[in-house]
Amino acid sequence: MLRLYRSPASPYVRKVMVVLHETGQDGDIDYAAAQGTPLDSGQMPLAHNPLGKIPVLERSDGPALYDSRVICRYLDARAEAGLYPEPPRLWDSLVLEATADGILDAAVAMVYESRLRPEALRSADVVEAQWAKIARSLDAVEERWMSHLYGRLDIGQIAVGCALGYLDFRHDDRAWRQGRDALAAWEKRFAGRASMMATAPSAA
Repeated sequence: MLRLYRSPASPYVRKVMVVLHETGQDGDIDYAAAQGTPLDSGQMPLAHNPLGKIPVLERSDGPALYDSRVICRYLDARAEAGLYPEPPRLWDSLVLEATADGILDAAVAMVYESRLRPEALRSADVVEAQWAKIARSLDAVEERWMSHLYGRLDIGQIAVGCALGYLDFRHDDRAWRQGRDALAAWEKRFAGRASMMATAPSAA
């Protein structure tokens, strides 16, 4: 038995969901709702992840797995799907995944700054510093990894697709596509995959 603790708005959960769909395992999972913030753990599965974050994958043959990177690797191994290619391509795949997750970390931090911090204590400088990380990362993907993104499906592509989807979901006013025509064209194509359309985020 596998149980995934998830929220419909979490981009990290979405990455796991896309892997489930792409590897044909979405029907093997029992889903459990989980909501919370750094200030209020809410319904987070703290007994399975002391960090109070999702996604968390509960399994019957061992302790729960957490962090989307760990869960995606586990699911890929379970299905023998090959989303983690052999070296040397593997290193680019993992760097792309790390870059995409860094984009998400910064984008989520921007949301928390506006939603969780009292208005008088919010810092525009902090928000802009987070966006600067995102902008640099998007530029790096555009400049270095477009050929990789158009290659055989792997975890790097899935992670980047989910990161760009989250920017549209929470930060569409930032117009990330401007000046990044190649990445925008790739995102439009990738967003049309059945797995991406089935996992589109919704407000939590």
